[in-house]
Amino acid sequence: MRQTLTILLLTLPLCAAAGKPKNPAADVAKRKVTAEAAEAAARPDPRYCIYGGQSGKPFNTEAAFKAVIWKSDVVYVGETHDQPADHEAQLEALKAMRIARGSRIAVGFEMLDQTLQPVLDDYAAGRITQEEFLKRVDWKKAWGFDFALYKPLFDFIAAHKLRALALNVPRGTVAKIARAGLASLTPDEKSYLPEPVEISKNKRYNEYLKASFAGHGDNPMAKMFTLDNYLASMAAWNEGMGARVADFAAANPGWSVLVIAGNGHVIYNAAIPASVKARGKDVRQASFYTQDGACPDKLRKEDKDLANYVWYIQHPPKEGPPAVSTPTAK
Repeated sequence: MRQTLTILLLTLPLCAAAGKPKNPAADVAKRKVTAEAAEAAARPDPRYCIYGGQSGKPFNTEAAFKAVIWKSDVVYVGETHDQPADHEAQLEALKAMRIARGSRIAVGFEMLDQTLQPVLDDYAAGRITQEEFLKRVDWKKAWGFDFALYKPLFDFIAAHKLRALALNVPRGTVAKIARAGLASLTPDEKSYLPEPVEISKNKRYNEYLKASFAGHGDNPMAKMFTLDNYLASMAAWNEGMGARVADFAAANPGWSVLVIAGNGHVIYNAAIPASVKARGKDVRQASFYTQDGACPDKLRKEDKDLANYVWYIQHPPKEGPPAVSTPTAK
């Protein structure tokens, strides 16, 4: 009996080995493919004309881009709203995030205000059609830019069962602050904002907002509000979105958030990123300002500090006045 047991034990590894025959050629081929992919990821890639916003260091390879995305809890990829290439960049970031976080990702949209979260949940989960979604959120009137620009993002969310967040403060609330100040809000209107709403102390950002305010001089509606109220409305807008992101990050450790918003809400890290940082100091953030233009040999001097990273994306020439990505209180 002992001899039989010994023979059986000795033959078990042989049986196991026989069940999984080795294929040296396949192993070599697999290692070759992996090595080639790694080599390709380390080569400069025209898709990623990215420089560190402070250091000027190039992040122009797939590997460098993914390394930034993978280590970040909140990623911002700004946009000029009507530029398809900016939205393609946002999708690139989302694809990279999925490699690191799987389905533990939320995509936050400036385009939708907080009251529309139930509709957004239904659309992301596939419970309603695209046509019904657009109708219920009144996309054409509320946002106005072609939904086709954003559709690949929504499709990716649905396909991979990700979360979607409606970030924005209702437009009427922002407009009311611009006209009459924060003190004019009703309790219901205040419910969309955190307490307190902090006015930005970033000098460059406030100069940027002042220039935006001055640019509305020919608009009769702009004469209805003061500069102080305009700055308060921008603060409320950014703080409302930032609080939504920070609250989600705090409630969902291990998740990451991609913020889809205009460059005006990303610039100088003084808008949404500053609001999130104030509410979650340990949250790791990476902001990308998408700058229109051909890829330069180095970070342009005038683009320094626009965000953590400046991503140069050449927009095709257009007829008519240029698109504006600065925040405005409509």
